[in-house]
Amino acid sequence: MPPTNPARRQALTDAAIDLLAASGVHGVTHRAVEKEAGLPTGTASNYFRSREALLVAAAERVVELHLADMDQAAEHRPAGDADLVEMLTESLLAAVTTLRHRYLAIFELQLEAVRRPALAAALAGLQEVAVRFTAEYHDQLGLKIAREKVPALIALYGSALFALVSAPAGSVTRPVVEDIVDTMVYGSAVSG
Repeated sequence: MPPTNPARRQALTDAAIDLLAASGVHGVTHRAVEKEAGLPTGTASNYFRSREALLVAAAERVVELHLADMDQAAEHRPAGDADLVEMLTESLLAAVTTLRHRYLAIFELQLEAVRRPALAAALAGLQEVAVRFTAEYHDQLGLKIAREKVPALIALYGSALFALVSAPAGSVTRPVVEDIVDTMVYGSAVSG
């Protein structure tokens, strides 16, 4: 087998991510990925022997991209609750707009992982890293959030993310996202 070309492999996995977002898991075939990447027939099967291997590689690429985003987010340190609200709002808005295709792909992969243990293993790192990163980030910010509550916070953020990303493209506005984030940060208590 000839040596692999990392740029070509990345082009294939990025194409798979785009297809996951556009067509769902059933739209990801070797030929469709090759066509999306602009590569010759047979290229994808040279890199990924099975469709499952292709999906696992797409999941690994999504995790890699997500970790890079988390590292970039760690550089921004909000000063207080108002800045935290702004940071979360910007994060969700970016997910709904510029990163929408990636999050649609993640949700497709997560659903498919229920039936494919190898895919579930590839995505498991995403949850583990998210919990660890969030707990460490909260510590850096001086937030008094118990570590055992972090998975619940991630679930709330993930639920908001799913609701916003799966809404019709272009239908989510900043005020809608701000209301969601305000509720996540401050709760839904009614003053009176």
